[in-house]
Amino acid sequence: MKRVTAFVLSCLLLFSCLCFPAAGQEPDVAVASDMIIQAEEAKKVNAEGGPALQSPSAVLMEASTGQIIYEKNADEKRSPASITKIMTLILIFDALDSGKIKLTDEVVTSAHAKSMGGSQVFLEEGEVQTVDTLIKCIVIASGNDASVAMAEYIAGTEDEFVKMMNERAAGLGMTNTHFEDCCGLTESGTHVTTARDIALMSRELINKYPQIHNYSTIWMENITHVTKQGTKEFGLSNTNKLLKMATNFNVTGLKTGSTSVAKYCLSATAEKDGVRLIASIMAAPDYKIRFADAQTLLNFGYANCKLYEDKEMLPLPEMVVDNGVVDQVPLKYGGSFSYLSLKGEDFSTIEKKLELEPSVSAPVEEGQKAGSLIYILGGKKIGEVPVLTAEAVREAKFTDYFKRLWMAFNL
Repeated sequence: MKRVTAFVLSCLLLFSCLCFPAAGQEPDVAVASDMIIQAEEAKKVNAEGGPALQSPSAVLMEASTGQIIYEKNADEKRSPASITKIMTLILIFDALDSGKIKLTDEVVTSAHAKSMGGSQVFLEEGEVQTVDTLIKCIVIASGNDASVAMAEYIAGTEDEFVKMMNERAAGLGMTNTHFEDCCGLTESGTHVTTARDIALMSRELINKYPQIHNYSTIWMENITHVTKQGTKEFGLSNTNKLLKMATNFNVTGLKTGSTSVAKYCLSATAEKDGVRLIASIMAAPDYKIRFADAQTLLNFGYANCKLYEDKEMLPLPEMVVDNGVVDQVPLKYGGSFSYLSLKGEDFSTIEKKLELEPSVSAPVEEGQKAGSLIYILGGKKIGEVPVLTAEAVREAKFTDYFKRLWMAFNL
């Protein structure tokens, strides 16, 4: 009788979890066939010539250039739910990059971190996990408890970490974003972002820290809880069901989110033929539609986009230096060049024109602008890359001229 009762209770609990996800809780079950049907229905073209979406806010961005390919109410402020964790992850990888923390560092779970509701991996107070494991818990299972544990480890308190999040967001130009926690549980109406800002922070994460895809493409993985109650395995299941959907592009991430206020959000990243796209979806009415809309956006992007990347930039000469201790200074490019086409242009007709100053006067600083490499397509300029001085050159003094004369006389 006890076994029958336990089975019935388990079934009721599973039914309630699937039908009514808690705040910040991602549904674990997705019917891929239903999503594909909805994605097909959403392919209808709207009046503006873009894809018809059921979600009220969305953005499609190309990752290398940052160019917006499609937008719908891109600057409407909305609750982002667990999409918030993209900024949390940026700060985690910032700390790893600076050497402040290491993947092997051990993090102790506080009572505050344990108390988080919604999506969680059920960390116990005093439980120790590595930074690497906690990143998996955040990316794969959207663990709120893991997010807070990492925030406290990096900044001392979650409040201090949130200040860092808002500063980082401002630095990325996320003008319509304000964070109040590190995991997205706050539903006060002041913890907000936009579809455009989600794309901006997603671009920063995948461009600066591409290793994030080592985590965001994991479908399932186990972690081990070691507590006073003993040792047990816990399964992480990725909340991004796009990973298991049939697509004509490679899904690389990135993050889901849902609460009763935010509804269903998603930042989806994908790659095909060297083109990396970001589709941000906000406030979809249900979790199937957010995946269907993301798939529609990505299909639209790959059907219309073609990326040009200059792999062979023109060789640079040395530049004449006036009144310097040396007569010439080497040059370097101040970046690379890429161009996103939505019109199917023939990239083989792109012209490159090097425009340099005739000379530069000492003193010369390293990185000083000396000209530009101009790119022209169809008679129109499509972009440029700055040409910079590769070294510093000191201005020649009387003693320098005297040394030159002396050396020339003794030759």
